[in-house]
Amino acid sequence: MSANPFSPEVVAAVTRHMNDDHPEDTLLIVRAFGGLPEATAARMTGLDGTAGEYAATVDGREVEVRVPWSQPLTERAQIRAEVVRLYQEACERLGVAPRGEGEGGH
Repeated sequence: MSANPFSPEVVAAVTRHMNDDHPEDTLLIVRAFGGLPEATAARMTGLDGTAGEYAATVDGREVEVRVPWSQPLTERAQIRAEVVRLYQEACERLGVAPRGEGEGGH
């Protein structure tokens, strides 16, 4: 596997943002694409050019899971686009209305 194209600072900033601001989105992504539909919580623990890394809570224990990106990522801006795509596809796959839809005019 090639070296991570993202610096430790970028990885820390992205994981902190996802865990602080989007924990519900992270859980949906893990449920839909991590093979853990029974997960009750999830947090992003890292990422590289090929996948996001998560720790999911299943039956009271933490399980590590990698969710692959749709294509290799090399630029920070691609991370946001890919996470948004995963979130939207997770909502569709799980039958959940995306945030902002069905909330009265977002």
